[in-house]
Amino acid sequence: MKKEFSLILKIGMGIVALMVIYNLFTGWYTVDAGEKAIQLRNGAISRTVDAGLYYKMPFIDTVKYISTRTHNRTFERLSTYSKDQQPALIKASVTFKVPSNEVENVYLNFKDIEGLAANTIERQVPNQIENVFGHYSAIEAVQKRAQFTKDVNEAIKLALEQYPIIVESVQIEDIDFSRAYEQSVEDRMRAEVEVQTQKQNLEKEKINAEIAITKAKAIADSTLAQAKAEAEAVILKGEAEAKAIIAKTEALKANSALIELTKAERWDGRLPQTMLPNSTLPFVDAKK
Repeated sequence: MKKEFSLILKIGMGIVALMVIYNLFTGWYTVDAGEKAIQLRNGAISRTVDAGLYYKMPFIDTVKYISTRTHNRTFERLSTYSKDQQPALIKASVTFKVPSNEVENVYLNFKDIEGLAANTIERQVPNQIENVFGHYSAIEAVQKRAQFTKDVNEAIKLALEQYPIIVESVQIEDIDFSRAYEQSVEDRMRAEVEVQTQKQNLEKEKINAEIAITKAKAIADSTLAQAKAEAEAVILKGEAEAKAIIAKTEALKANSALIELTKAERWDGRLPQTMLPNSTLPFVDAKK
C-alpha cells in the first residue's frame, strides 16, 4: 500500500514539475514594435500591453495582437458615373492605421484589422468615390484631377471619423473611361490644337502684314523725303541761275562797252557769212 502511494506521489510530483517547466517555457510572449497585445483571461480583457516581454497563464490567458502600423487597401475597378453620365472605372488606394489608444475598441467591435477594414474602408471608400465623382463631369475629373483627389480624401475621412481608424491618404491612381469617350476626347483635343494652330498662323500673318506695312511706309516716307529734297534742290538751282542771269543782264545794261567786248571775244577772226540786205556793215552773230 505504501509503495502504491509513493508511486502515485512521485507521478503527481512529476506532473507538477512538468507543468512548472511548461509554464516557464510557454507562459512568456513578446510584443513587437508597431503592434499592441490584448491579454484575455477566460475571454475578458485583462490588460493591453505595448512592445516588450510579458507573461500569461497557460490554459487560462490568451493573447490577441493588433497592428498599429500603416496598412493599405487597393480598389482595382470601382464602377461609377460622372455628372454627365459617362461610365468610368476608377483605381484607388487607401493607406490607414489604428491609433494605439483604440486597440481595445478595435478588438471589441471588429476583432482584428481585417474585420475593421471590411466594415469601414471597404464599405465607405467605393460609396464616397462614387458620390464625389458624380459631382464632376468626365472632362473635369481629368482636368481637375488634384481637386477631385482632394475632395475624395475629405469625404472618406469625414465618413470614417466615427471609427477607430486614421485614414492617412487616398490616391486616385487611374480613371478609365469607355473607348468611345476617350476617342471623342482625343478628337476634341485635336480640334482644339488645330484651332490654336490656325490662331497662331493668323496672328503670325497679321504681324507679318504689319511689318510689311511699316516697311512700305518707311520706304514711301524715304522716297517722298528724297523727292522733296531733289525738288528743293532744283528750285534752289533755278533760283540761283535766274538771279545770275538777272545780275548779268543788269550788268550789260549798265555798261554798253561790255557788250562790244563780248562780241569781240566771241569773234573767231573769220568774215561774216551772212549780210543783211541793204546794209554795208557786216553783221556779227553774237550768239556764235
